Amino acid sequence: MNFTDFCKQLIKIKNLPLPGDESHYKMEPLIRREWRESHKINNKSPRQAAVMALFYPNADEKTQLLLILRKTYNGVHSNQIGFPGGKVEKDDKSLVNTALRETYEEVGVLQDDVDVLKTLTEIYIPPSNFLVQPYIGLYANPKPFVIQEEEVEALVEVKLADFLNEHNKIEQQLSTSYAKEILVPAFKLNGYVVWGATAMMLNEIKDLLKKVL
Repeated sequence: MNFTDFCKQLIKIKNLPLPGDESHYKMEPLIRREWRESHKINNKSPRQAAVMALFYPNADEKTQLLLILRKTYNGVHSNQIGFPGGKVEKDDKSLVNTALRETYEEVGVLQDDVDVLKTLTEIYIPPSNFLVQPYIGLYANPKPFVIQEEEVEALVEVKLADFLNEHNKIEQQLSTSYAKEILVPAFKLNGYVVWGATAMMLNEIKDLLKKVL
């Protein structure tokens, strides 16, 4: 979809109620659901983080969504697909400031160039004990991305049409640092399997978009 047309339609989501957990649970791995049903998040004193779902036009003015492939490192989110974003720092004035700062640090997008359109439903990530606040942002006049090579392995620029294509919802058997051979719901985007919290957040975005596009 042309980015100008996309923005005209997307503005309608500002006043829509969030699908919230109903959307999240459709893409929730069984191991996570079992954890959720037997634990209380508040008892875990989770750390706070924020991420940005950034929509922007490509060279042909077609709408894309930015994801990133994280570096391989000794941690639970090693080599996984996610949104630009990260943990709250002491100088951050708000969670949206965290999302914008991290987006700048990781992919070089200036904070003033992002129109933050909507706050999404927060989501808890058990393996890393983070409570993450996602946002939708529009990046109407994109400049070349500049990745932070210490944390970001590659950009994953997803066409809107591919994101909305129902055939790109799959089930995949995976092994992680904390579970072996688990079957998870996922999105197959640009050849990558996107699952877990990122897939759950993506599904809320997708459910919102389906109401206005």
